[in-house]
Amino acid sequence: MPDERHAGGYRADVRLPRGHHAAARGGPRARRGDPLKALTPFARRVLRVVSRIPAGRVATYGDVARLAGRPGAARAVGNILREAPEPRLPYHRVIAAAGALGGFGRSPHLKRSLLAAEGHTFRGRRLRNFSTRRWPE
Repeated sequence: MPDERHAGGYRADVRLPRGHHAAARGGPRARRGDPLKALTPFARRVLRVVSRIPAGRVATYGDVARLAGRPGAARAVGNILREAPEPRLPYHRVIAAAGALGGFGRSPHLKRSLLAAEGHTFRGRRLRNFSTRRWPE
């Protein structure tokens, strides 16, 4: 597969480190081969959608669920992102409904800092510019 890159420099053919968290895969830890194959089909689609969120834009957990083919599965998206951390993916660009920052396993302060570095502004714990920065349009 060619090295296809999306806005923000993230690869479309995301590979997760071997031995990644079982909860995101729906099975025992992979010990050999391509760890992405050990993920559930939905988890693979979620990670691919997240890899495509451009710098300076955000998507809600619900947006990601819908784009991955399971509308209404926002909590499942949150669980996948929490249990399958991959530093090359822009997890910080996935936020809660109505522009609330939502969770971020590494640190909510880091999530806010990363979003601010991409030009987002805040009103309390919500993005001030949510409606103009939401992806996809």
